[in-house]
Amino acid sequence: MKTLVSVTVTIAMFFLMLLPSYGQTGIQNEEKGAPLSVIVSLRGQGGHVLVALHNKDTFLKKPLKSEVATIVNGKAFVTFNNIKPGTYAIVVLHDKNDNKIMDFDTYGMPLEAYGISNNVLLMGPPQWEDAKFEMGNTPLQLEISI
Repeated sequence: MKTLVSVTVTIAMFFLMLLPSYGQTGIQNEEKGAPLSVIVSLRGQGGHVLVALHNKDTFLKKPLKSEVATIVNGKAFVTFNNIKPGTYAIVVLHDKNDNKIMDFDTYGMPLEAYGISNNVLLMGPPQWEDAKFEMGNTPLQLEISI
């Protein structure tokens, strides 16, 4: 039970750190890069999807870029423009009740779906090694199912 509580606290803290930055950009040098499109497929409706772009230094901290996406027919779409080549990760949360935080039940289990790039099944907080992907000089499209 102690492990479940620590995992729950870690996940909650991660999503709380994302909150202040949604809709803001954190990349200071706006050199030309390629667009990164993210398609999130989800079962539930209602609310919005929070999508965050990270590099290794910002993972589980304030994202480089983030957006709030509307859900239409079980899908949400986001495009981050001018992404320079490098290694990145995407983290998504289905914020069903639009309160901008992940909700938990009385046992500490998440009530809202979340996921990462590469569609790794999560049994705890997201891990950089599981989520990372390479962005080149050409447009990239990722699909994440939650």
